[in-house]
Amino acid sequence: MIRKVFVLFGVVEMIVPEPIIDVYEQVGLKNPEAARLRPNANLLARLEGVLVVGLLVRSRKRSSIACRLLGGIGLLAILHPLPLIRFSQLFTYENPSELELRPWVKPAARLLGVLFFAAILSSDPKTGPERSK
Repeated sequence: MIRKVFVLFGVVEMIVPEPIIDVYEQVGLKNPEAARLRPNANLLARLEGVLVVGLLVRSRKRSSIACRLLGGIGLLAILHPLPLIRFSQLFTYENPSELELRPWVKPAARLLGVLFFAAILSSDPKTGPERSK
């Protein structure tokens, strides 16, 4: 189930990244009006969607490099979410140092890391829901 939700999210992010970015800003920033997107922010969001969908529709064995990379990002999100959040803001915004995060963003990033691990595990037919096929 979680895998399907992530795949759907990735498809939406590939097709229309602007609303996804807007929601992130409105929900996650205390001062979303201050956010100045870089010109390539939509492209980066689309690439993120492609990566998520590409990983989750393939088995872990066929995409082991991407799986390890995304697993490492998920682990970083669980253990140290703030550096990961700030790093991603460097690519997305022209003014990341001016942006103020809401207090719940770090715990939400940790939860996302846990959910991402669950999604990665479910992408393997040997351990996921497709093993009966």
